[in-house]
Amino acid sequence: MDLSYLNWPFFEARHLELAERVDAWATAHLHGLLGDESDVDAACRRIVRGLGEAGWLQYAAPDVDAGPGHRFDLRSICLIREILARHSGLADFAFAMQGLGTASIVLFGDADQRARWTPPIRSGLRLSGFMLSEPDAGSDVAAMTTCAAQVAGGYRLNGTKTWISNGGIADQYVVFVRDADVERSISAFIVDAAAPGLEVTERIDIVAPHPMATLVFNDYFVPDGARLGEPGAGMKIALSTLDVFRPSVGAAANGLARRALEEATARARARRMFGGVLADLQLTQAKLAEIAVDIDAAALLVYRAAWAKDCSDRSGATRITKEAAMAKLFATEAAQKAIDGAVQIWGAAGVRSGATVEKLYREIRAMRIYEGATEVQKVVIARQLLAAPREG
Repeated sequence: MDLSYLNWPFFEARHLELAERVDAWATAHLHGLLGDESDVDAACRRIVRGLGEAGWLQYAAPDVDAGPGHRFDLRSICLIREILARHSGLADFAFAMQGLGTASIVLFGDADQRARWTPPIRSGLRLSGFMLSEPDAGSDVAAMTTCAAQVAGGYRLNGTKTWISNGGIADQYVVFVRDADVERSISAFIVDAAAPGLEVTERIDIVAPHPMATLVFNDYFVPDGARLGEPGAGMKIALSTLDVFRPSVGAAANGLARRALEEATARARARRMFGGVLADLQLTQAKLAEIAVDIDAAALLVYRAAWAKDCSDRSGATRITKEAAMAKLFATEAAQKAIDGAVQIWGAAGVRSGATVEKLYREIRAMRIYEGATEVQKVVIARQLLAAPREG
C-alpha cells in the first residue's frame, strides 16, 4: 500500500507507524475473520472481536477518563477506516459502527455512563448502533416522530427507527427522539437492545450486504440515568457525533478508490489488446491519471478536516461542520467515479459477480447517501458560507 501521503504536514510520526501496523494486521488477519461473508451478521461479530483484541477499537471508542492523551484522534480514525476499506468494506463498516454508535457516549456521557457502556465496545465484546433515521425523517431530522414521554423514574419511548446500521445485531444503541409535549426538542438516550419493548420488525438487504434493520419501540422504558446530556440536547449531540465521523466516511471512500486504482492499474498492465496492453492506450492512461488526481484531492480534504478537528482545539470541542461536509461530499463522489472507471477498464470481467471491482461498485454507492447525502452536504456547506460574517 502506498503510504507516501503520510509525509504530508497533517500527520505526525505516530500516524505513519499506526498506518503501517493496521495495514500489516489487515493483511495477516482479515481474510480469516471475514470467513464466509454470506452470513454477514456472524462475519461482523468476528471482525469486531478481532478489532477489539488487536486494540484498534480504542481509537473508535477512546477511554477519555484514562487521561489527557486518551481522546478522539480523527486523523487516526480516518487512517484506520481508509486502510480497512481498501482491504474490506465490511471490516470498515464494523469498525465505524463501533465508533458512531458510541461517540455520543464518549463525548456527552457522564463518567458512570462511559464506565458502563464503552469498555465492552472497546474490547469488541458488544456491538453498538446509532438510531437517528425514521421512515419519514432521514435527511429531514426535524420530521422525527419517535418520542419520549416522561414517567416515574424515567421515560417511555415509542416510535419507529429505520435504516439502522447494525440493526438486529447491536447490543446497545444511542437513540434520538422527540421530547413529548416540548416543541422542537430532541433528546438522546442509551438503550439496551435486550430490554423489553424494542423489536426488530424488518431486516433490510442492501446492495453491499451490511447488517441493517427497522426497529420499533413499544413503551420501551429507559431510566433517567440513560439520558445523554440535558433534555433537548439531542441535536447538538447528533451533529457533534457526525462532525467526528463524517470526514471518516470520506476516508473510507478513499480507501475503496485506492483499491480501485490498484485493480485498474494491474488490469491495464496485464490485459493484451491491439498488439500491446491496455495501458498503452492514451485513453486508459488518462483515466488512471484522473483517478489518481481525485484520490489525492479527496485525501487533502479529508485530512484537512481531521487535522482541523484534532489540532485547532485540544479540547476536541471545535466544530468542523463545513470541512467535514466538504470532505464527505468530494471523497464519496470522487470514489464513485474512480470505481466506475476501474470497472470500465476491467470490461466485462468487471461486472462479474464477486469480482473485486464489482464489490467496490456496490460498496461505494451507499456512502453517497448515509450520514448525509451529497445533496445535503451541499446545503450544509452553503449555509456555513452564508452564515459567515460579511467583510467590509
